[in-house]
Amino acid sequence: MKRALLSCVLTIFTMAVSGQAATDFPKLNWLEGSWKKMNTKPGRSGHEKWESITPSSMKGIGVTLQGKDTVFWEKLELVVKEDAIYYVADVPGNKAPTWFKITSIGNNGFTCENDDHDFPKKIVYEKEDRKMKVTISGNGKSVGFLFEKG
Repeated sequence: MKRALLSCVLTIFTMAVSGQAATDFPKLNWLEGSWKKMNTKPGRSGHEKWESITPSSMKGIGVTLQGKDTVFWEKLELVVKEDAIYYVADVPGNKAPTWFKITSIGNNGFTCENDDHDFPKKIVYEKEDRKMKVTISGNGKSVGFLFEKG
């Protein structure tokens, strides 16, 4: 009897946590659309584009150009998996996509972390009006990117 009760409690707790991730996911909808990078080096440009795929997933792409040539790109994804929301970055040169667990989420931003990754270990997205700041950090180093909704 105790075992059955414990199993029910654990199942309800797991459903509540998963439900919370699904409930929080709409807080990320502000990210949808095109964001032009504002703080690039001379001769360079960049952007991030995000689109909703399902009520609990978004796909994005980040691109940096030198003139018309692509010098960096990454596939991005926000997805609910099991009991959490993850930011997934797929960068050429890495053997597999890197998963960052969202550890904090609000209506105007989120923080995600992966302490096992070399760099970055932490990614913070913050939105104010039509501007967005993305900060990547780890190992005593921090880099900020400024975007404007395009």
